Amino acid sequence: MTHSHRNLLGEPPATLLPADEAADAALAAGTDPAEVAAAHPTSSAAWAALAETALASTGEGRAATIQAYAYARTGYHRGLDALRRNGWKGFGPVPWSHTPNQGFLRCVTVLAKAAEAIGEVAEEERLTELLRDCDPSLAA
Repeated sequence: MTHSHRNLLGEPPATLLPADEAADAALAAGTDPAEVAAAHPTSSAAWAALAETALASTGEGRAATIQAYAYARTGYHRGLDALRRNGWKGFGPVPWSHTPNQGFLRCVTVLAKAAEAIGEVAEEERLTELLRDCDPSLAA
């Protein structure tokens, strides 16, 4: 007799955020992410772009890492708000393959890297686990 081990409650459905067409169009057109974040403060993609730029310039000193952390934290919280509005209960898939989810997931990624850079190990581990839970393909 073969036994299968599966979650009888099932996994919640994937959370798919709606597109933020105005913010996405502005970013795609090359508008300064700071301008996009100011005009569309709920756009995790705008905050992610700011965070990634700051993290890439960490050779300029600790302030850039802290800026990346702050931008990513803002986008992370804006993303959590959007996820909850769209039915996410704090767990379950948030797939990278769905483009509107990528701003939030990029923020989580930068936030984990910035947390690691400032020695906030527990936060880096928590965020890495969150990424794995959202989309196992992001584990690397």
